[in-house]
Amino acid sequence: MDRLPPLNAIRAFEAAARHMSVTLAADELNVTPGAVSRQIKGLEDSLGLQLLKRGHRQISLTRQGGDYYRAVTRALEALRDATRKLKRRGQRKQLKIRAYTTFAMRWLIPRLSGFHAAHPDIEVLLKASLEPVDFRKEDIDGAIRLGDGNWPGANCYRLVSNILAPVASPALLKTGPRLKRPADLAYHTLLHSIARLDDWMFWLEAAGVDAKFDARAGMTYESSAMSYAAAIEGQGIAMAQLFLVEKDIREGRLVLPFKKTLDMGDFTYYLLTPNHKDETSSMKTFRLWMLEQFDRG
Repeated sequence: MDRLPPLNAIRAFEAAARHMSVTLAADELNVTPGAVSRQIKGLEDSLGLQLLKRGHRQISLTRQGGDYYRAVTRALEALRDATRKLKRRGQRKQLKIRAYTTFAMRWLIPRLSGFHAAHPDIEVLLKASLEPVDFRKEDIDGAIRLGDGNWPGANCYRLVSNILAPVASPALLKTGPRLKRPADLAYHTLLHSIARLDDWMFWLEAAGVDAKFDARAGMTYESSAMSYAAAIEGQGIAMAQLFLVEKDIREGRLVLPFKKTLDMGDFTYYLLTPNHKDETSSMKTFRLWMLEQFDRG
Protein backbone atom coordinates (compact mmCIF):
# COMPACT_ATOMS: atom_id res chain seq x y z
CA MET A 1 0.00 0.00 0.00
CA ASP A 2 1.28 3.50 -0.85
CA ARG A 3 2.72 5.35 2.11
CA LEU A 4 0.71 8.25 3.49
CA PRO A 5 2.45 11.63 3.66
CA PRO A 6 3.53 12.80 7.14
CA LEU A 7 0.64 14.38 9.02
CA ASN A 8 2.78 17.28 10.24
CA ALA A 9 3.68 18.14 6.65
CA ILE A 10 0.02 17.96 5.63
CA ARG A 11 -0.96 20.26 8.52
CA ALA A 12 1.76 22.73 7.60
CA PHE A 13 0.68 22.81 3.93
CA GLU A 14 -3.02 23.13 4.82
CA ALA A 15 -2.44 25.98 7.26
CA ALA A 16 -0.15 27.84 4.85
CA ALA A 17 -2.58 27.42 1.95
CA ARG A 18 -5.53 28.51 4.11
CA HIS A 19 -3.77 31.64 5.35
CA MET A 20 -1.75 32.19 2.16
CA SER A 21 1.06 32.92 4.56
CA VAL A 22 3.88 30.81 5.97
CA THR A 23 4.22 33.20 8.90
CA LEU A 24 0.55 32.95 9.92
CA ALA A 25 0.67 29.17 9.52
CA ALA A 26 3.71 29.07 11.80
CA ASP A 27 1.89 31.16 14.42
CA GLU A 28 -1.11 28.80 14.31
CA LEU A 29 1.04 25.68 14.60
CA ASN A 30 3.34 27.25 17.20
CA VAL A 31 6.50 26.57 15.20
CA THR A 32 8.93 28.77 13.24
CA PRO A 33 8.28 29.88 9.63
CA GLY A 34 11.41 27.97 8.65
CA ALA A 35 9.94 24.75 10.07
CA VAL A 36 6.73 25.25 8.08
CA SER A 37 8.72 25.88 4.89
CA ARG A 38 10.82 22.76 5.42
CA GLN A 39 7.70 20.62 6.06
CA ILE A 40 6.06 21.85 2.85
CA LYS A 41 9.27 21.41 0.82
CA GLY A 42 9.60 17.86 2.11
CA LEU A 43 5.98 17.18 1.14
CA GLU A 44 6.58 18.53 -2.37
CA ASP A 45 9.70 16.40 -2.73
CA SER A 46 7.83 13.26 -1.64
CA LEU A 47 5.03 13.99 -4.12
CA GLY A 48 7.33 15.09 -6.90
CA LEU A 49 5.11 18.15 -7.41
CA GLN A 50 5.24 21.86 -6.70
CA LEU A 51 2.32 22.84 -4.46
CA LEU A 52 3.18 26.46 -3.71
CA LYS A 53 4.58 29.32 -5.76
CA ARG A 54 6.94 31.37 -3.63
CA GLY A 55 7.10 35.11 -4.23
CA HIS A 56 8.50 38.04 -2.31
CA ARG A 57 6.78 37.76 1.09
CA GLN A 58 3.82 35.96 -0.46
CA ILE A 59 2.82 32.52 -1.63
CA SER A 60 0.13 31.17 -3.96
CA LEU A 61 -1.12 27.74 -4.90
CA THR A 62 -0.22 26.02 -8.11
CA ARG A 63 -3.09 24.35 -9.97
CA GLN A 64 -2.05 20.98 -8.55
CA GLY A 65 -1.55 22.59 -5.15
CA GLY A 66 -5.13 23.93 -5.24
CA ASP A 67 -6.51 20.48 -6.06
CA TYR A 68 -4.44 18.94 -3.29
CA TYR A 69 -5.44 21.62 -0.78
CA ARG A 70 -9.14 20.94 -1.36
CA ALA A 71 -8.63 17.21 -0.96
CA VAL A 72 -6.52 17.67 2.17
CA THR A 73 -9.10 20.04 3.68
CA ARG A 74 -11.87 17.48 3.22
CA ALA A 75 -9.72 14.71 4.72
CA LEU A 76 -8.66 16.75 7.76
CA GLU A 77 -12.22 17.91 8.42
CA ALA A 78 -13.45 14.31 8.23
CA LEU A 79 -10.75 13.32 10.72
CA ARG A 80 -11.68 16.21 13.04
CA ASP A 81 -15.37 15.32 12.81
CA ALA A 82 -14.74 11.63 13.56
CA THR A 83 -12.59 12.62 16.54
CA ARG A 84 -15.26 14.99 17.90
CA LYS A 85 -17.94 12.32 17.59
CA LEU A 86 -15.76 9.71 19.27
CA LYS A 87 -14.96 12.05 22.17
CA ARG A 88 -18.65 12.99 22.60
CA ARG A 89 -19.61 9.33 22.59
CA GLY A 90 -17.11 8.62 25.32
CA GLN A 91 -18.56 11.44 27.39
CA ARG A 92 -22.22 10.43 26.92
CA LYS A 93 -24.06 8.46 29.56
CA GLN A 94 -25.87 5.38 28.30
CA LEU A 95 -29.34 4.62 29.59
CA LYS A 96 -30.74 1.14 28.92
CA ILE A 97 -34.54 1.07 28.71
CA ARG A 98 -36.90 -1.83 27.97
CA ALA A 99 -40.36 -1.30 26.52
CA TYR A 100 -43.07 -3.09 24.57
CA THR A 101 -42.79 -2.89 20.78
CA THR A 102 -46.04 -0.97 20.36
CA PHE A 103 -45.30 1.49 23.16
CA ALA A 104 -41.82 2.07 21.74
CA MET A 105 -42.98 2.53 18.15
CA ARG A 106 -46.10 4.58 18.77
CA TRP A 107 -45.23 6.68 21.79
CA LEU A 108 -41.58 6.63 22.85
CA ILE A 109 -39.58 6.67 19.60
CA PRO A 110 -41.45 9.66 18.09
CA ARG A 111 -40.53 11.67 21.22
CA LEU A 112 -36.96 10.46 21.80
CA SER A 113 -35.47 13.01 19.41
CA GLY A 114 -36.84 15.72 21.70
CA PHE A 115 -35.24 14.06 24.72
CA HIS A 116 -31.88 13.72 22.98
CA ALA A 117 -32.03 17.35 21.85
CA ALA A 118 -32.68 18.48 25.43
CA HIS A 119 -30.14 16.06 26.93
CA PRO A 120 -27.39 15.37 24.37
CA ASP A 121 -25.18 13.86 27.07
CA ILE A 122 -27.61 10.94 27.60
CA GLU A 123 -27.90 8.15 25.05
CA VAL A 124 -31.04 6.00 25.36
CA LEU A 125 -30.50 2.39 24.30
CA LEU A 126 -34.00 1.03 23.69
CA LYS A 127 -34.85 -2.66 23.70
CA ALA A 128 -38.28 -4.16 22.94
CA SER A 129 -39.37 -7.21 24.91
CA LEU A 130 -42.41 -8.92 26.41
CA GLU A 131 -40.35 -10.79 29.00
CA PRO A 132 -40.80 -10.10 32.74
CA VAL A 133 -38.36 -7.62 34.26
CA ASP A 134 -35.73 -8.67 36.80
CA PHE A 135 -33.42 -5.77 37.61
CA ARG A 136 -31.07 -7.98 39.62
CA LYS A 137 -30.41 -10.24 36.65
CA GLU A 138 -30.60 -7.75 33.77
CA ASP A 139 -28.33 -4.86 32.93
CA ILE A 140 -31.07 -2.28 32.42
CA ASP A 141 -31.85 1.05 34.05
CA GLY A 142 -35.60 1.16 33.55
CA ALA A 143 -38.55 -0.54 31.90
CA ILE A 144 -42.05 0.37 30.73
CA ARG A 145 -44.48 -2.36 31.75
CA LEU A 146 -48.24 -2.94 31.67
CA GLY A 147 -49.70 -4.17 34.94
CA ASP A 148 -51.34 -3.30 38.24
CA GLY A 149 -48.49 -1.24 39.65
CA ASN A 150 -47.06 -3.95 41.91
CA TRP A 151 -43.67 -5.28 40.84
CA PRO A 152 -41.32 -6.79 43.43
CA GLY A 153 -37.91 -5.17 43.41
CA ALA A 154 -39.02 -2.10 41.52
CA ASN A 155 -40.08 1.50 42.00
CA CYS A 156 -43.26 2.04 39.99
CA TYR A 157 -44.37 5.32 38.40
CA ARG A 158 -47.83 5.44 36.80
CA LEU A 159 -47.67 6.95 33.33
CA VAL A 160 -51.09 7.12 31.70
CA SER A 161 -54.72 6.01 31.88
CA ASN A 162 -55.29 2.78 30.00
CA ILE A 163 -58.58 3.40 28.19
CA LEU A 164 -59.82 0.75 25.77
CA ALA A 165 -62.09 1.22 22.76
CA PRO A 166 -62.62 -0.49 19.39
CA VAL A 167 -61.12 1.29 16.37
CA ALA A 168 -61.62 0.75 12.66
CA SER A 169 -60.82 2.38 9.36
CA PRO A 170 -63.49 4.77 8.02
CA ALA A 171 -63.62 2.76 4.78
CA LEU A 172 -64.50 -0.46 6.62
CA LEU A 173 -67.42 1.20 8.39
CA LYS A 174 -68.74 2.52 5.08
CA THR A 175 -68.43 -0.68 3.06
CA GLY A 176 -68.46 -3.49 5.64
CA PRO A 177 -71.35 -5.15 7.50
CA ARG A 178 -73.54 -2.91 9.65
CA LEU A 179 -72.12 -1.76 12.96
CA LYS A 180 -74.85 0.05 14.87
CA ARG A 181 -74.45 -1.60 18.25
CA PRO A 182 -71.69 -3.64 19.96
CA ALA A 183 -73.45 -6.94 19.24
CA ASP A 184 -72.94 -6.25 15.51
CA LEU A 185 -69.25 -6.90 16.05
CA ALA A 186 -70.13 -10.56 15.51
CA TYR A 187 -70.29 -9.77 11.78
CA HIS A 188 -66.76 -8.34 11.75
CA THR A 189 -63.23 -9.70 12.18
CA LEU A 190 -61.82 -8.86 15.59
CA LEU A 191 -58.10 -8.06 15.69
CA HIS A 192 -56.10 -9.11 18.77
CA SER A 193 -52.61 -8.71 20.22
CA ILE A 194 -50.89 -11.69 21.86
CA ALA A 195 -49.92 -9.49 24.79
CA ARG A 196 -53.52 -8.39 25.42
CA LEU A 197 -55.78 -11.28 24.50
CA ASP A 198 -58.46 -10.43 27.08
CA ASP A 199 -59.04 -6.79 26.14
CA TRP A 200 -61.92 -7.59 23.80
CA MET A 201 -63.57 -9.70 26.50
CA PHE A 202 -63.28 -6.88 29.05
CA TRP A 203 -64.74 -4.28 26.70
CA LEU A 204 -67.57 -6.49 25.42
CA GLU A 205 -68.58 -7.32 28.97
CA ALA A 206 -68.57 -3.63 29.91
CA ALA A 207 -70.63 -2.87 26.80
CA GLY A 208 -73.27 -5.40 27.87
CA VAL A 209 -72.75 -7.83 25.00
CA ASP A 210 -74.06 -11.36 25.54
CA ALA A 211 -71.51 -13.58 27.29
CA LYS A 212 -71.92 -16.15 24.47
CA PHE A 213 -70.09 -13.77 22.13
CA ASP A 214 -66.74 -15.32 21.19
CA ALA A 215 -64.32 -12.61 22.29
CA ARG A 216 -61.29 -14.61 21.12
CA ALA A 217 -62.49 -15.02 17.53
CA GLY A 218 -60.71 -13.21 14.71
CA MET A 219 -57.04 -12.65 13.93
CA THR A 220 -54.16 -12.42 16.42
CA TYR A 221 -50.91 -10.50 15.95
CA GLU A 222 -47.61 -10.48 17.77
CA SER A 223 -48.03 -6.86 18.82
CA SER A 224 -50.74 -4.25 19.14
CA ALA A 225 -48.86 -2.16 16.56
CA MET A 226 -49.56 -4.91 14.02
CA SER A 227 -53.25 -5.08 14.92
CA TYR A 228 -53.54 -1.29 14.56
CA ALA A 229 -51.86 -1.47 11.15
CA ALA A 230 -54.30 -4.21 10.11
CA ALA A 231 -57.22 -2.07 11.28
CA ILE A 232 -55.95 0.90 9.27
CA GLU A 233 -55.84 -1.37 6.21
CA GLY A 234 -59.46 -2.36 6.77
CA GLN A 235 -58.79 -5.97 7.76
CA GLY A 236 -60.94 -5.82 10.86
CA ILE A 237 -61.59 -3.97 14.10
CA ALA A 238 -58.87 -3.63 16.73
CA MET A 239 -59.21 -3.10 20.46
CA ALA A 240 -57.02 -0.07 21.05
CA GLN A 241 -55.41 1.61 23.99
CA LEU A 242 -56.52 5.08 23.03
CA PHE A 243 -53.38 7.01 23.93
CA LEU A 244 -51.46 4.88 21.42
CA VAL A 245 -53.78 5.66 18.49
CA GLU A 246 -54.51 9.34 19.17
CA LYS A 247 -52.60 10.47 16.09
CA ASP A 248 -54.37 7.97 13.82
CA ILE A 249 -57.76 9.12 15.11
CA ARG A 250 -56.81 12.78 14.81
CA GLU A 251 -55.61 12.30 11.22
CA GLY A 252 -58.58 10.18 10.19
CA ARG A 253 -56.92 6.82 9.64
CA LEU A 254 -58.96 5.28 12.46
CA VAL A 255 -62.36 6.09 13.95
CA LEU A 256 -64.31 5.01 17.03
CA PRO A 257 -67.43 3.08 15.98
CA PHE A 258 -68.91 3.43 19.49
CA LYS A 259 -68.81 6.01 22.27
CA LYS A 260 -68.29 3.27 24.85
CA THR A 261 -64.81 3.19 26.34
CA LEU A 262 -63.38 1.20 29.24
CA ASP A 263 -60.92 2.63 31.74
CA MET A 264 -58.78 -0.23 33.08
CA GLY A 265 -58.00 1.69 36.27
CA ASP A 266 -54.75 0.69 37.95
CA PHE A 267 -54.03 -1.83 35.19
CA THR A 268 -52.02 0.46 32.98
CA TYR A 269 -48.49 1.48 31.98
CA TYR A 270 -45.78 2.14 34.55
CA LEU A 271 -42.15 3.14 34.40
CA LEU A 272 -40.13 0.73 36.55
CA THR A 273 -36.73 1.40 38.07
CA PRO A 274 -34.68 -0.88 40.36
CA ASN A 275 -35.18 -0.30 44.08
CA HIS A 276 -32.07 -2.16 45.22
CA LYS A 277 -29.71 0.63 44.13
CA ASP A 278 -29.65 4.41 43.98
CA GLU A 279 -31.19 6.06 40.94
CA THR A 280 -28.59 7.53 38.58
CA SER A 281 -28.82 11.16 37.56
CA SER A 282 -29.48 10.17 33.93
CA MET A 283 -32.30 7.81 34.93
CA LYS A 284 -33.85 10.53 37.06
CA THR A 285 -33.67 12.92 34.12
CA PHE A 286 -35.37 10.38 31.84
CA ARG A 287 -38.04 9.54 34.44
CA LEU A 288 -38.97 13.18 35.02
CA TRP A 289 -39.03 13.77 31.26
CA MET A 290 -41.42 10.85 30.69
CA LEU A 291 -43.76 11.95 33.45
CA GLU A 292 -43.75 15.48 32.07
CA GLN A 293 -44.61 14.21 28.58
CA PHE A 294 -47.70 12.44 29.89
CA ASP A 295 -48.71 15.40 32.06
CA ARG A 296 -48.78 17.52 28.92
CA GLY A 297 -51.47 15.22 27.58
